Amino acid sequence: MSSSGRPARGRPRSFDKDRALDVALRAFWERGFEATPVAALAQEMGIGVPSLYAAFGDKRALFTKVVTTYGRTYGAFALRALEEEATARAGVARMLREAAGEYTAPGRPHGCLLISAATNCTPGSADVEQLLRGIRRANQAVIERRIAADVDAGALPPGTDPATLARLTGTVLQGMSQQARDGASRADLEAVVELVLRAWP
Repeated sequence: MSSSGRPARGRPRSFDKDRALDVALRAFWERGFEATPVAALAQEMGIGVPSLYAAFGDKRALFTKVVTTYGRTYGAFALRALEEEATARAGVARMLREAAGEYTAPGRPHGCLLISAATNCTPGSADVEQLLRGIRRANQAVIERRIAADVDAGALPPGTDPATLARLTGTVLQGMSQQARDGASRADLEAVVELVLRAWP
């Protein structure tokens, strides 16, 4: 009771925003954007729906935050490999080998959120699908530029087609993601990677 005799107002329930965001990330990663209702998200995050909206905005705004978080955490390995290795071939080889482990890591959803979270979207969620498509295309463009730089520097043969090699890399990553969701093991995916790398000049 307060000094005026009226019941004291309870303080709003606090929550760990970063932890709640990671819970939402894993939910979207596992089930996809459309198959994850706001009510279920709020329940899994341990907050009410009004608190979810207050903290993160609507479902699309929350998903955008999730995608950004994924890109700098679980998904950061890919472009980091390309940046840190001395050649495009070494960078792509590391990227694909690490993807085999990341996509099948225990204790979290398999595959890649950027690839699987907006498959089979209805027209009402076309913007979500476009968001992920844009990120995938941008990532492929980074790979293409890295390959083109190696061609210019003489690290790859003059007849190398950067666009096709970059598309091959993107196609393999997407296929590995789906294979991981279908139950392929890390060893299964690593064997695929070694075979794909033989196609590099």
